[in-house]
Amino acid sequence: MLVVDGGGSYRCAVLGDNIGGLAVANGWAGVVLNACVRDVAALAELPVGILALGTNPQPSNKGGDGQVGIEISFGGCDFRPGDELHADEDGVLVLPAAPR
Repeated sequence: MLVVDGGGSYRCAVLGDNIGGLAVANGWAGVVLNACVRDVAALAELPVGILALGTNPQPSNKGGDGQVGIEISFGGCDFRPGDELHADEDGVLVLPAAPR
C-alpha cells in the first residue's frame, strides 16, 4: 500500500493512469492519497484500490520531491512505516505495527 500526502490540494492530480499502472506492476494493493487523481476511467479498470480526495484533469509537476519511509498524518490518521492499512469505499483503518 502506498500512502501519499499531497497536502489536501485540489489544485492538480498527483496520480493518473501511468502511475496507476506502476502500482499494478509493483504489486501494490492500493494507494491512499490526500490529493486528487486524473484519468479516472482508466484507473477504474486497474486491479488496484485507489482512494483520493477528488479528481482534477490538471497533472502535477514532476519534481521528484517525495520522501519514502516517513510518518505522515492526514484525515485524522497517523500513517507510520510498517503499519497495517485496510481500506474500502467507506474509509481507511490503520492498525499500528506490532512492537518488535
